[in-house]
Amino acid sequence: MDFQRARNDEQRSQRRQHILEVTAEMLTEMPVAKLSLNELSRRVGLAKANVQRYFESREAILLQLLDAELKDWLTELEAQLAPIEGTVRERGDRLAKVLAETLAQRPVLCDLISAQAAVLERNVSPEVSRRHKYATLSTFQLLARLARRCLPELGAEDALRLTGFITLVATAAWPYIEPSQAVVAQYPDDPVVTAMHVDFADVVRQTLEVSITGLLTRNEDAPLGMAPLAAIPAHHADHE
Repeated sequence: MDFQRARNDEQRSQRRQHILEVTAEMLTEMPVAKLSLNELSRRVGLAKANVQRYFESREAILLQLLDAELKDWLTELEAQLAPIEGTVRERGDRLAKVLAETLAQRPVLCDLISAQAAVLERNVSPEVSRRHKYATLSTFQLLARLARRCLPELGAEDALRLTGFITLVATAAWPYIEPSQAVVAQYPDDPVVTAMHVDFADVVRQTLEVSITGLLTRNEDAPLGMAPLAAIPAHHADHE
C-alpha cells in the first residue's frame, strides 16, 4: 500500500481488504488453529493494536473471510449447477457430487467452516456475530435456490435444510483430512486402519446423496432451525 495511515473511508476499506487477503494467503500455508494475530500483524506491516482498529479480533477477521469464501464458492456453483435432464435420483446424485467436489477443492473454506461454531464465533462481539449470521442466511438462501434449480422437487425449507447439512458434514469430516502421524504410520501395515481413512469429497458426497433422498422421501418441507427462513426477504438477509 502507498499510504502509512488510512485517513478516509476508501483507504480504510483498502486496509481491511489487504488484511483479509493476507489472512487468506496465510491459510494456504497453515490451518486456522495456527494462525495468530501477532504473525498476521507482522505480515500486514501493522502493529497488533492497529490491526484491531479494523477488526476487533482474529476471529472477526476469519468470520469475514469465511463469508467472502462462501460467496466465491457460490459464484462457482452458479456456473456449474445448471438444470439437467434425468430422474430425481440422478439429478440428486449429481447435485451431491458437484457440491462435494467443489467444496473439497477449497481447503481454506473447509477449514473455516470446520472452525466456525467451535472457535470463530467464540471471541466476537454481538454485533460481529449478528452481521455474520445475516451473511450466512443470505448464503444459505442463495445456495438453496441453486439446489432447487437442479432439483425443483425440493421444497424451499427442505432446500435450506440441505444447506445446513452441507455445513454440518463439512465440519465433521474436514478434521479427518489430515490424520495424526501415529495413524499415518500404520497405513502400510494395517489394512483396517487404511480402510478407515476418510476421503473428504467421498464422504460429503455420500452423506448428501442420502440426505437429499431422505428429504425428498419425507417431503416435510420443515424449517432448518426454530422458524422458517426461506420466506425472509433478501434485504433482511443481506442486512449489515
